[in-house]
Amino acid sequence: MNLTKNELEIMDVMWAAEKPLSRGELMERSIDKTWKSSSVHILLNSMLDKGALCEAGFTRCGKTCGRTYAPAVTVEEYYASTLSSTKTRPNLSKFLEATVNKLSPSNDELAKSIEVLNNYK
Repeated sequence: MNLTKNELEIMDVMWAAEKPLSRGELMERSIDKTWKSSSVHILLNSMLDKGALCEAGFTRCGKTCGRTYAPAVTVEEYYASTLSSTKTRPNLSKFLEATVNKLSPSNDELAKSIEVLNNYK
């Protein structure tokens, strides 16, 4: 799944929310957005089609009801899927080294990651 810059901005808001959001709630939380407010329905429908979002239910919005949306994938699943969609597969050990250098994980995160790798054997 490949998301555009605007779609990733929406996903960042959705991942941070940790609960389904209506279009209005998404707009309220999208402070530094680069996309136009008038295009939110187009973006949300595109993300539903791509499988990035799913419909989570309905909520009362004024006199009408509106859909709520939730991420269909976690942030980790999304970024892992971007690796498998490229033609050139990265070297796993070099990729892990670059990721650790970039993210500076805590000792607890490193220990859990080592446990995951050990269990994979």
